[in-house]
Amino acid sequence: MEHPLLGGFNDPVLADDDQLWQLLRSLDDPCHLELPVGYHHVRERARFDQLAQRLDHGFGCRSLVDRHAEDASFHGRIDIPAPATESGHRLVVVISNFGSLAVVAVDNPGVWTDAEAALLLHPGDGRLIDSALAEFGYVRVPEEPLWRRYDGVGMRLDGRPWWDRFFCYL
Repeated sequence: MEHPLLGGFNDPVLADDDQLWQLLRSLDDPCHLELPVGYHHVRERARFDQLAQRLDHGFGCRSLVDRHAEDASFHGRIDIPAPATESGHRLVVVISNFGSLAVVAVDNPGVWTDAEAALLLHPGDGRLIDSALAEFGYVRVPEEPLWRRYDGVGMRLDGRPWWDRFFCYL
């Protein structure tokens, strides 16, 4: 599926640093920190629930799904239990309210660098998650750049990391 903000970019994983920062800055609206303009909660909830069901089916498990993010820049979180993964670790998928962004973390966000997480994430698990994300129009972004100090236009976030801008409680 083509991502509307990335033109012809069709890969479900955004690894290009220049494209990543172009995308993040394009989504950074100082007047809308929790939800972007035109956000449709019912539609986004349905898509998120479909993603959770797809991951449950793919991993043959019942994931822990957090759908109660309030006062946050993210929609929800899906924790796939370690026993269901080939990686042998809990896998966490966090979905932002902005730009169909998704982060995949091993154990928990902020625990591993992207390089360490890549070594821990079994390729089969990664393909399954990336396929599900792409099926529902999400784009996986690397986690580590999001830990850089926020320097965008949202003044209330000054000094916090970019992670908070798109994937955290505000």
